[in-house]
Amino acid sequence: MAAAPNLIRKIDNTPLREAVRKVAGTELPSFKIYSKLATLRKARRHALLAGESVGFVPTMGALHGGHLALIRHAAQENRHVYVSIYVNPTQFGVNEDLKSYPQTLAADLEKLRRLNMNYSKEDLRGQITAVFTPTTNVMYPGFQPSSEIDGHGSFVTITPLSLILEGASRPVFFRGVATVCMKLFNIVQPDVVYFGQKDIQQTLVIERMVKDFHLNTRVRVVPTVRENDGLAMSSRNVYLGERRRKVATVLVQALRAVRTAFLDGRTERNHLMAAAQKVISDELEKQQALPPRARALFEVDYISLADPFNLRELEKVDPRRGAVLSGAIRMLPIEEPQAGENTGTGDGQTPVRLIDNLRLEAVTTILLSSLRRKMITP
Repeated sequence: MAAAPNLIRKIDNTPLREAVRKVAGTELPSFKIYSKLATLRKARRHALLAGESVGFVPTMGALHGGHLALIRHAAQENRHVYVSIYVNPTQFGVNEDLKSYPQTLAADLEKLRRLNMNYSKEDLRGQITAVFTPTTNVMYPGFQPSSEIDGHGSFVTITPLSLILEGASRPVFFRGVATVCMKLFNIVQPDVVYFGQKDIQQTLVIERMVKDFHLNTRVRVVPTVRENDGLAMSSRNVYLGERRRKVATVLVQALRAVRTAFLDGRTERNHLMAAAQKVISDELEKQQALPPRARALFEVDYISLADPFNLRELEKVDPRRGAVLSGAIRMLPIEEPQAGENTGTGDGQTPVRLIDNLRLEAVTTILLSSLRRKMITP
């Protein structure tokens, strides 16, 4: 299909117009792109009146395989898939990395266009029909709330769940996430929303918000998508570069060591956490022994062993209930970058905070008997 200059000129947002122009080239995307509420709501009403379901995938762009997996799940279950691309400022603290967060709108739209081309050849229920790319003035029409902890604005807060783990390290994060998701859910009114398990605390916050505020949508949590070596896919991985990328798997390795200990019959916190600590200590000692030109140092923010429903820390795992094992590390800026070294976006000087989690699944009755035998064996 030939590009349509008149259609592109009608787009009401200059950065969006330029991004679409780059994607369009000789062919327009098969979905419509909206930056204003009225036109998106009109499209949503048409779907409602036609009795066609809408699945919604909210993103901040810099799309990767994890996002595409969410979209695929939505296309399998709904006639329409709506995707939002919006970097929400209110979930970044005053000293966090909002300005350096990757914004790749043209590349994101191209990925979505190619995804839809593939979907047209597959036996899926639906495909992407709308991409919502609002400005901050659209999302926060009164004024943009402050990012200070005690800042002014219209907020949604889900406590105490949002105050622990990630919330303790990033005090305004879940306030910003819940607020922008409430706005997006009100705008899109999706039948189902899709989130990844990698951000497990976020999914619990959203599920609580949907339940507590009687929102007419269902929350679907999709398993974490990983690289071949186990690293969870994340928009921030582009900052790692080769040196830090090799070390970044220490987090998932530590979590997997805990899971192995659990499957071997360990349920006490001290035994399980010791397995994670050994992996982390061994890798940190290894890196510290290397010269600055070769090493990649990191700091551990937290490792958590928590209840799967409320994320309260556990002293012992009940095998019938299971647990959530989660953690966060901060990859530090690289020292003495070498000529020709792949240092990633930001030349290796941007600290990269990585999160991950694994579920210690509840054990069936038969397996529980076996597990108890292991627990009492000297």
